[in-house]
Amino acid sequence: RLMPELPKFDDEDLKSYGDEEEESALSPPAALMSVLATQELLLENILECIPVGEFAVIQPLSDEFCLVLGYLLTWKLTLAFFKAASSQLRVLYSQYLRRTKSLNKLLYHLFRLMPENPVFSGPSSEVLNKDTKTFFTEELRLDVK
Repeated sequence: RLMPELPKFDDEDLKSYGDEEEESALSPPAALMSVLATQELLLENILECIPVGEFAVIQPLSDEFCLVLGYLLTWKLTLAFFKAASSQLRVLYSQYLRRTKSLNKLLYHLFRLMPENPVFSGPSSEVLNKDTKTFFTEELRLDVK
């Protein structure tokens, strides 16, 4: 709920970033970027031996699963923050992500975490059904109980 409210504080300081000759960059919230940097290092250690194109098998409820879930939820917060920002702020934030290579790392991690066959094995899927349900066609419930 808080993330969409945060870019408003950077809007006030936006005018001071346009006068420099060098490309400007503005960090999204420092606490969020600190957590993201830590999680990136942990995921790199977990996925270092898996090349892009192959996929990692992460067992549910394992330590690795919790780390991956935390990383993806942190990116969800970051994207909610971006969505609420003005287009001028998005440019500055994206420059920061480009410099820190966070977006590149996200893509590398996603391509190693994405299953080879993304068939959804929820309670409503049927193996012989023509319209096979995948993770891309079904809405996932991420409610914490």
